[in-house]
Amino acid sequence: MFQNIQEVISGLGEQQYIATDEIATVMFLANQLGKPLLAEGPAGVGKTELAKAWAKATGKRLIRLQCYEGLDENKALYEWEYAKQMLYTQLLRDKLSQILAEADSLTEAADRLGQEEDVFFSDRFLLARPLLQAITADEPVVLLIDEIDRADAEFEAFLLEVLSDFQVSIPELGTIVAKHRPDVVLTSNNTRELSEALKRRCLYLFVDYPSYDSELSIVKMRVPELSANLAAQAVEVVQNLRSLDLKKSPSVSETIDWAKALVMLNADNLDKHTLETTLTVLLKHESDVQKARRSLIDGGRPNPMDRRPRRGSPWN
Repeated sequence: MFQNIQEVISGLGEQQYIATDEIATVMFLANQLGKPLLAEGPAGVGKTELAKAWAKATGKRLIRLQCYEGLDENKALYEWEYAKQMLYTQLLRDKLSQILAEADSLTEAADRLGQEEDVFFSDRFLLARPLLQAITADEPVVLLIDEIDRADAEFEAFLLEVLSDFQVSIPELGTIVAKHRPDVVLTSNNTRELSEALKRRCLYLFVDYPSYDSELSIVKMRVPELSANLAAQAVEVVQNLRSLDLKKSPSVSETIDWAKALVMLNADNLDKHTLETTLTVLLKHESDVQKARRSLIDGGRPNPMDRRPRRGSPWN
């Protein structure tokens, strides 16, 4: 267990996650206070990776619940395995006459039949989904509830019981209390406003696009084979693209993909041709590609090969 914030930074760094002081502080406090963490921010800034890195750094198993529109309690918590239940029905039918024949009275026969019926709704036929897996785990785990903003408000309300008491109610089995309190990380791309009730139960963290220095460190760590000069140029281009009014700004993961693409192309400098032919690795909308070309390529700026890049513009 981490004893201080610096240990959190080091532990996440060993998992190739560069954490700011704010990220490390909130993660440390969430762990010490036993509270869920709600990480909000643009898509692709490393919110999901934070949960993955935390699981690896703490040596805990990661259980992930991917949220989507229409997700309900059954898909997130548990389902009954109807195929197995039907098979058991066939077996019970074959044994039914023997079970009832051995009874000395009608009451005993009814009791025996009732015992068999109880088996239908037991752990034997229960298919645990991520929430129930986290609650019934025999060891501490990290529960990632990814993109909670994609789920409906009704599902969000259902989560309140889980996040408040770390227990769930199954009508056929009763209330199940967590054996170990999981480390819970919820992520949101901020596509809709989450309820105040949910936010009250969590520590809040806003994860934004990284600064130039942080993103450069990430690229150097994740793509060490990329030259320092080209890494600096690539990060400056990405930082400049994010200042444009785009439908979707390039994420950190897309910066890493682009850096890997430049290595695969054996690029030694970010010239006009390389930039123009690889922009679609960063940008996913044609209107964004055209806007980037007008701003970065057709704007009459000098060729990046002419000078060494400096922070602020990839072309100066």
